[in-house]
Amino acid sequence: MKLRVIDSHGHLQDEDFQPDREQVYDRTIKEGVGLIVPGYTMESSAKAVAFAESHPGTWALVGIHPHDSKDKKPGDLEQLRAWVTEQPKVVGIGEIGLDYHYNNSPPEVQRTVFREQLELAEELQVPAAVHTREAEEDTWAIIREVGITRGVIHCFTGSADFAQQMLELGWYISFSGAITFKSAHALRQVVEAVPLDRILVETDSPYLSPVPWRGQRNEPLRVIRVAEVVAAQKNCLTQQVFEQTVSNTIRLFSVTPEIG
Repeated sequence: MKLRVIDSHGHLQDEDFQPDREQVYDRTIKEGVGLIVPGYTMESSAKAVAFAESHPGTWALVGIHPHDSKDKKPGDLEQLRAWVTEQPKVVGIGEIGLDYHYNNSPPEVQRTVFREQLELAEELQVPAAVHTREAEEDTWAIIREVGITRGVIHCFTGSADFAQQMLELGWYISFSGAITFKSAHALRQVVEAVPLDRILVETDSPYLSPVPWRGQRNEPLRVIRVAEVVAAQKNCLTQQVFEQTVSNTIRLFSVTPEIG
């Protein structure tokens, strides 16, 4: 079966899915929705790898989130390298980045760990999935300095200017359920401005459930709603968004649209 759409970022390995993970996966695949599962700590990365290896239509990313940068240990980068080079369903480095909103790790530590992981992705010639919050200038600067041209700003909630900067570097922009929120007028304008051939769609599940499920636990199947809103903003058919975002995801992460 060919996937009709891919949720490019969903944490199905998360504890929130412990009670019914397999049921969530089954209904996702039944509807032709594939999934990329990013890690955000070494432990969650290991779980992402294990999940992807045992579930058709899913792939993993491995990385250390900015919140957890302070916990990086000697040998972690080599483990990330091993996963990328030895596990065929690991398709990139992520979720990595900068978050100056919470500063759960010191900003200077975040920047160091972010740069190290970007450099690893560039060395291994795999893409990076980047989280950025209240850190657009530093995010852009570090990506530009490293010179990595394969990547995606996941769960984009930034400015139109930042989107344009990343597009000029060759990156993709991924939109989540945040674009469905009533207050997200400016973000929907960014959706209009970003070319469809540079857009990915995601859920960031279990977070950011789109309207009309806002406030509930999110799940990968709801990426369909995100695609519908992208289509509305682009004045095109949802099927066109499905097809183009699958093509974009294949191009970025080198995944296959076939299940089984």
